[in-house]
Amino acid sequence: MSAFHDINLRALDGQELPLAPFKGQVLLVVNVASKCGLTPQYAGLESLYQQYRDQGFSVLGLPCNQFAGQEPGSEDEIREFCSLNYGVSFPLGSKLEVNGPGRHPLYRLLVGEGAEFPGDITWNFEKFLVGQDGRVLARFSPRTPPDDPAVIQAIEKALA
Repeated sequence: MSAFHDINLRALDGQELPLAPFKGQVLLVVNVASKCGLTPQYAGLESLYQQYRDQGFSVLGLPCNQFAGQEPGSEDEIREFCSLNYGVSFPLGSKLEVNGPGRHPLYRLLVGEGAEFPGDITWNFEKFLVGQDGRVLARFSPRTPPDDPAVIQAIEKALA
């Protein structure tokens, strides 16, 4: 198993959210926020999830409050917001830090020293495409919408 798949998170509902079950799947990891100008990307992320999930694809949304306090809610509030406003059915983790000394181990792996695409997360909705083997295949800017042809092409290539 890869280092990626060794990581354990916590879901918004408080349950364990290990990454091991995602081994063999293609995963789009996204730091998300409910009060951001990019929040409507939730709709596109859900659409991607619905379109490709039966082919071994998933989205993993990870709330983060490090950018202008744009994810201030409790885990229950975040879950309710995502469900009511965007019909989110893909997995959502609990809030975590993506930058700085409190950076979660997942983000140390994604952007830290030795990473395929190193460098701090720039804003909410930065996206990482992780292959079936846990290797990071691509990194997309927060402003790149989920339905961007480059994102679709990378997902389809990873699923092929």
